[in-house]
Amino acid sequence: MDANMDNAGGRLQIVKEAIGKAAETAGRDPHDITLIAVSKTRDFEEIRSVLEAGQKIFGENRVQEAQTKWPAIREDFPDTELHLIGPLQSNKARDAVTLFDWIHTIDREKIASAVAREMESQNKILRCLVQVNTGMEPQKAGIDPTKAAEFVEKCRSEFNLDIQGLMCIPPIEEEAALHFALLKKIAEKCNLPVLSMGMSADYEKAIAYGATHVRVGTAIFGPRDYS
Repeated sequence: MDANMDNAGGRLQIVKEAIGKAAETAGRDPHDITLIAVSKTRDFEEIRSVLEAGQKIFGENRVQEAQTKWPAIREDFPDTELHLIGPLQSNKARDAVTLFDWIHTIDREKIASAVAREMESQNKILRCLVQVNTGMEPQKAGIDPTKAAEFVEKCRSEFNLDIQGLMCIPPIEEEAALHFALLKKIAEKCNLPVLSMGMSADYEKAIAYGATHVRVGTAIFGPRDYS
């Protein structure tokens, strides 16, 4: 095994190289693809090692967990960019707008409205993505694909959100490429430039289908310890 696989900084470099190769294979510019290091369940020291290796953009799944880590981290690393990539509850909208720079999981009117109110209250503009439930899984967040275009328009016109693009999490048991292709088709219909899709197991495939943001955790930080 490559020695670089023993540390997060080395694994980060391997992921960056893989992104570059995947982009070139797809005939794309690697600079058009943003790597989001997913730091959920990771402690300060684990995150610091990746920051010190040059990574500036991170993703968290839960507002409450992010609150326990990122204010202190940003005191030492103020130029970081933080993305909320997990489900958002309306009662956490205030905290989310305070802490994050991007929200990937706008998926219903109640959330769109709450985020819009908080951005106005805090005089802060976040970049937002609409999460699409491409697999139409009842247990998973996200808007129905057939309603996505209408919802995007409503987010823009009624709630004045800065909708930059779409996000999806394909079903584990299905071919991810089918879902990446669907998300791209919806984004093109809505004239949206950003596609947040692809994780540790399939980010190279997502790049082939047009991903602009890939969300990679385990491949950078190593296996999670949920104990």
